[in-house]
Amino acid sequence: MNAAAIPDENETLRLLLDIARTLDKHVELKSSLAPLLSLLEVRAGLVRGMVTLLERSSGVLKIEEANGLSSEEKERGVYRLGEGLIGRVFESGLPVIVPDLAQEPRFLNRAGKRAQKDLEGLTCYCIPILASGSVIGTLSAERRIHAEQRDVWMAWDKTFLENVASIIADSAKLRERILEEQFRLRQELLKSDATQTFQPDASKYVHAGSPIVGTSTPMKGVYELISQVAPSNATVLITGESGTGKELVAQEIHRLSKRANKVMVKVNCAALPESVIESELFGHEKGAFTGAVAQRKGRFELAHGGTLFLDEIGDLSPQIQVKLLRVLQEREIERVGGNQPIKVDVRLIAATNRKLEQEVKDGAFREDLYYRLNVFPIHVPPLRERKSDIVLLADYFVEKYAEKHGKPIKRISSPALDLLTSYHWPGNIRELENCIERAVILSTDMVIHSYHMPPSLQSAQSTHTEPTTTLDAALSRLEKELIIEVLKITSGNMAAAARQLGITERQIGLRIHHYGIDWRLYRPAKK
Repeated sequence: MNAAAIPDENETLRLLLDIARTLDKHVELKSSLAPLLSLLEVRAGLVRGMVTLLERSSGVLKIEEANGLSSEEKERGVYRLGEGLIGRVFESGLPVIVPDLAQEPRFLNRAGKRAQKDLEGLTCYCIPILASGSVIGTLSAERRIHAEQRDVWMAWDKTFLENVASIIADSAKLRERILEEQFRLRQELLKSDATQTFQPDASKYVHAGSPIVGTSTPMKGVYELISQVAPSNATVLITGESGTGKELVAQEIHRLSKRANKVMVKVNCAALPESVIESELFGHEKGAFTGAVAQRKGRFELAHGGTLFLDEIGDLSPQIQVKLLRVLQEREIERVGGNQPIKVDVRLIAATNRKLEQEVKDGAFREDLYYRLNVFPIHVPPLRERKSDIVLLADYFVEKYAEKHGKPIKRISSPALDLLTSYHWPGNIRELENCIERAVILSTDMVIHSYHMPPSLQSAQSTHTEPTTTLDAALSRLEKELIIEVLKITSGNMAAAARQLGITERQIGLRIHHYGIDWRLYRPAKK
């Protein structure tokens, strides 16, 4: 928008509609704020936008998103009643407009110092975000305006930002109602299922019968997300590195869902050739292709009424992505070679170790399908980010494989535990499980020792291979070996050897004398 031209009504409504759509695209309010502020800057010309939201536990406003601030500055950004421009709006619940920041420096509420000349002609707005009459946050932005246009722009900006703040408030209230409904449904499910002993206390996060092991803070967050989404029929996208346990998360979501007594069908999209994956997912009619001697139901039909888990969904070809998108939109499939739509009632859970956002940017994954799948994302942290769970997982796997292989393992030695907790685990839980099974098989005295671990886990201390020489001695040995190697290449020609090493003939002569090297040994033998 040109600063000299006030947007007309249609243009303003289109911008407000795009802002509302931006908020609707994201599950969490916080993730939608950065694109919202970008719209304000690019389309409305309002710069340095910032949104603060009320932190109910502390009663202060915290910066959720701000253009021009680093993540550290956002993290430190806290405002209390009456503190600065934002604190004043927080306290009064009324919008505040500062026509010229150069005249009112006391209202500067952004991190960092700004030169006086940069503030001249800069109008600052701070609008309360109100929900049910209470301030739940603020929306602020700035615009540089010529003095003769200030009144008309200030009127437009104030009305426009109040509308944006109202949209943010409505979105926040809607998300809060959804969370309340999810909690209510979860409580009803817990009451109706006598075998379910999940404790809603955030300090425990215990799922009776769950195969997921871990009490670290990252895993508590995963447990909470699982318990929130499980009672619903929402599509879930599980992300994380290979070997982190994404399939176990999918199984736990199904186990805690209303479909727990129905079938859960699993499909590894990366393991199926592209030529057969369409038939595997959607089925085929008799004679649809060579070898189709009978009608066959696909995985979607087999999972009817239950859950379908699509692992490694990022490996699907563009053609299958299109068909999958239609299934998610219409909730119906067509078998290969068929022309009759078949309605399916399936709860879809997908998983991938790829960064689908980047795949979308690169054109390798459809954007519309990504947004259909990413209704409720759950990220499973890698093992290196949940170090406190390593000992729990190791004990679990020792018990599992001791029973499997008939080995009475009693404990894991302290040196072995030190190795396990200091390793970075690029293969995550799958690598840890394989290491423990190997150690159980090798153990002969009912104890897992450090020398039972694979060589990749061994340290210098555990293998007694610490360096036994000084740095000077090691460098001298390397220098001597290098001089001998070059003398061999140059057939004992000291001048040529010196040139190749980048030193003078005098320097190489001194070094040959120091190391006692007989350069004549490398001269060609006389005939």
